[in-house]
Amino acid sequence: MKLIIDTANAKEIKRLSEILNVWGVTTNPTIITRENKPFKEVIDEIDKVLKEEQMLFVQVISTDYESMVKEGRYIASLRKNIAVKIPVTAEGLKTIKTLHKEKIKVLATAIFNANQGFVAALNGAEYLAPYVNKMSNYTDGIEETIILQEMLDANGLNSEIIAASLKNTNQVKQLIRNGIGAVTVPVDIADLMYLSPITDESVNTFVENWFKAYNKKSL
Repeated sequence: MKLIIDTANAKEIKRLSEILNVWGVTTNPTIITRENKPFKEVIDEIDKVLKEEQMLFVQVISTDYESMVKEGRYIASLRKNIAVKIPVTAEGLKTIKTLHKEKIKVLATAIFNANQGFVAALNGAEYLAPYVNKMSNYTDGIEETIILQEMLDANGLNSEIIAASLKNTNQVKQLIRNGIGAVTVPVDIADLMYLSPITDESVNTFVENWFKAYNKKSL
């Protein structure tokens, strides 16, 4: 199971990496603009807090084939463990084929049905990002993601699903339960996966009882 954080905030990446086993970080154009800094500065700050083995995913901005290929090559040059996010438009699918031939890792993104994910896998995308919650406006996003995994397995395709657009921990739980091997979640959802006021209350009770008995809050 790979836990990925969906943010461009270096401080939050560092904080969560100290708490959780964070496999990598996904960004998108909107997330990067929220940092109110130049693109390269945001990427450099993220790179400084990531370990070499942690993956970073960065998306192209252009929408035509030639420009997406150019931007993909540039993104691929930014660090060792990086993948280029390419939307599954017609131009994007052409781009995925080209970048794959150049041995550039690609995450096919903005996937809204299993067929889109499947053809992106056929084109060589190493990673697939179905938009689970947004997909749920049209169909069952969880089920469609599971179907995509079944389609990949049935045809011997090794593309890895990274479930995206997740809005609550129940969605994450259902995906993990059904064998989806990677999820990318925003910071608030990542925190909710381990925080519980009941846990905190229990710990406080233990400490209070210990203090009453031994007049100290440590062993």
